[in-house]
Amino acid sequence: MPDPQTFARWTAEFEAKATARTRTGDPDWSLGATLPPALVRSIQRFQVGESGDGANLMSKADAAGDPTYAAAVRLFIAEEQNHARLLRHLLAAAGHPTISRHWTDAIFVHLRRALGLRLELMVLSVAEVIAVPYYRALRDGTPDPLTTRTAALILADEQRHIPFHTHRLRTACTTTPYPLRPLIRAVWWTILCGALLVVLLDHAPALRQLGVTRTEFARAACAHFAPVCATALPLRRSRTGFPTARRLPATG
Repeated sequence: MPDPQTFARWTAEFEAKATARTRTGDPDWSLGATLPPALVRSIQRFQVGESGDGANLMSKADAAGDPTYAAAVRLFIAEEQNHARLLRHLLAAAGHPTISRHWTDAIFVHLRRALGLRLELMVLSVAEVIAVPYYRALRDGTPDPLTTRTAALILADEQRHIPFHTHRLRTACTTTPYPLRPLIRAVWWTILCGALLVVLLDHAPALRQLGVTRTEFARAACAHFAPVCATALPLRRSRTGFPTARRLPATG
């Protein structure tokens, strides 16, 4: 069964971060930004992915019957929407618009909405472990101060999202028969590899601009994904408790 106290801690953490964001405020958009065309196209596509309303996820979280978790999900969605807002302002500071849709986001949305909460979180976790090396590359690979600051703010959130989803997945998978777990893991890794292939092809010019090779990017994403998979779907029974934000690695 879910541990409401642990999800209450997640809710408190999300609320604390929201308070901190209000206190510190946005980057100074009036400084303007300089973005090469490859980065503009890449950021526009990530901005579309961050801009969903989260209604489908909220509905599934409500149906799961844990109001504490559902409250945490709403705060998570608010952070994702804030990422979309930050990226929109960054593009505007560089004199570029957002885009309304992109085929990669459409595929992602259809996949995660296909079944229940568990599949949605599995696909979301794939997106998070890809987002972490992307925003780290954006933070470290550009000389533009406004881009660096915006990417750093988003990266800090994305690193917390990984253990949040992992915790819920560990809870949801407790009844999964152990003989099925290697197969589910294999499917999950296949989803990651497919998503990585799309990103590496679609964002290749931006990654080159940021000084990150495809191999480096793929290795970083896999390094974040491996403990998520192992924690959410352990192959043997364990007496340890549920994972928390401090039990999964999150490098800066």
